[in-house]
Amino acid sequence: MSTENAPEMPPRRLLWTLLVAAVLLAADQLTKWWAVDALTDRAPIPVIGDFIRFRLLYNPGAAFSLGADSTWIFAIVAAVAVVALLWISRKVRSAGWAISLGLLLGGATTHLGDRLFRDPGFARGHVVDFIDYNGWFVGNVADIALFFGAVALFVLSFRGVPIDGVKQTVEE
Repeated sequence: MSTENAPEMPPRRLLWTLLVAAVLLAADQLTKWWAVDALTDRAPIPVIGDFIRFRLLYNPGAAFSLGADSTWIFAIVAAVAVVALLWISRKVRSAGWAISLGLLLGGATTHLGDRLFRDPGFARGHVVDFIDYNGWFVGNVADIALFFGAVALFVLSFRGVPIDGVKQTVEE
């Protein structure tokens, strides 16, 4: 059987990106389910003194509840981010890039899901936040993944690690 005209299989690194995103999506939604069930109508629960506490909040805005009246805009931004990350992930040949993009894709996807399907309604849903960092901000598992994914992409870019695994050489 000839493979000349066979469709190209997705690169193995794309599968890693999708796997990381799927695991993160599941972990984030399960922890949010737990938070809603365990923390509704409860006082904050100290985890590491007052430095880290579990406290349930529904965030209509972005980080630090900015733009609380623009929830539908955040739904659109999250949808665009998901599509862009999927598009970019097709080129991935580097394990570091695959994992980093998977963290970003999973975080963006789970936030998009919250915006689309949680109360108060479609494209106006509030993100469930429950990890309180000493009163500085309250986040969730997806926020942690988004932070580490962004830091990893910065480090990979700074170190010159190419997304496609092909090192560029400068000819003199």
